[in-house]
Amino acid sequence: MASSGEEQSSSSPDWGDSGTELSAAELAGAGSSPLDSGEDFEVLEDEDDDVSELPPLEDVGQGRPPATERGPAPEQAPAEDAGDQQEWLDVLGNGLLRKKTLVPGRGEESRPRKGQDVTVRLTATREDGAVVEREPRLTFTLGDGDVLQALDLCVQLLEIGETASIVSDAKYCYGSQGRSPDIPPDAALTLEVELLEARDAPDLELLPGPEKIALANRKRERGNFHYQRADYVLAINSYDVALKVLGSSSKVDFSSEEEAELLDVKVKCLNNLAASQLKLDHYEAALKSCNLVLEHQPGNIKALFRKGKVLAQQGEYREAIPILKAALKLEPSNKTIHAELSKLVKKHADQRSVETEMYRKMLGNPSGAPAKCRDKLPWAIPWKWLFGATAIALGGVALSVVIAARN
Repeated sequence: MASSGEEQSSSSPDWGDSGTELSAAELAGAGSSPLDSGEDFEVLEDEDDDVSELPPLEDVGQGRPPATERGPAPEQAPAEDAGDQQEWLDVLGNGLLRKKTLVPGRGEESRPRKGQDVTVRLTATREDGAVVEREPRLTFTLGDGDVLQALDLCVQLLEIGETASIVSDAKYCYGSQGRSPDIPPDAALTLEVELLEARDAPDLELLPGPEKIALANRKRERGNFHYQRADYVLAINSYDVALKVLGSSSKVDFSSEEEAELLDVKVKCLNNLAASQLKLDHYEAALKSCNLVLEHQPGNIKALFRKGKVLAQQGEYREAIPILKAALKLEPSNKTIHAELSKLVKKHADQRSVETEMYRKMLGNPSGAPAKCRDKLPWAIPWKWLFGATAIALGGVALSVVIAARN
């Protein structure tokens, strides 16, 4: 897990975690307008499927931490000569991430392991030589996705005391979005990294309440940043790490206030996890995440909204509609819920019309014209036949009783 304390907080927000928060209005993307409360609402005529969601995440940081956008690959830096080429390690085998040792370390046995807290000295430069980042001591948890993917992948190959040059494609840095104002889109970076130390992460069972809350929040905020950059796989990984921290057993007693805060962070992580899973069409996983939220907070609007959306995506309109109605009751003026519910009601009505027509064809009435008389339907049984069949059945029962009595 990421280390806590002064070393962690000393990290630059460009390479570590972000604390800046956006307002709900900025995240919603669409304003709210007063709507009628209760079960009744008008069905909107807008056929546009691009309905804005609720604020996608809980307490999203604007952030400048690194991410891994998959942008087009720039040209690879040419090697100066054959000897220089042999010194470079092609980390992933695709030529997009290369490492070269500048100063040897203490040996392979000193290499860090995933899950350890590592501290590095870092200098990052663009292809034109401009320095865009300089960190004398950057601490992060190896393998948790807390930093640039190029850094996360290569530091585990360093030995303690080793200094290396890492040339990375934009794919493993800031991708097609770049980082305003100093890193343009699709910019390759060169990282000079020295591994200063590696140590085991703190024992989660021994973490005091405030440290456990702070650690989980850092992982959650990292997930928020990945989500904002549309890297939903990494976002899911960060939320899972945060939930692992929150779900770990503890040998330390927490106050009631700390317990409540831990639960609040857990609910936020689960809500954000569901949002990421929805983006990847992982409907069953998203439904499970929503249900876990609703177990703790049955009136959580975001969880209700996303659960309704998941069920709607699965075609379960009958189940989705009452869930969205419940969300609308809790927040009658929410324009997004109203629009989603209106669209869903229309889809459900269309679905029922199709089913009705299909049943008519199955029952031999393809034209859809109503039958004049019920007993003239193809499956109707004349009442005289029904009476005769009933009499025969009763007679058979009586005969069976008589035979049984004689025996």
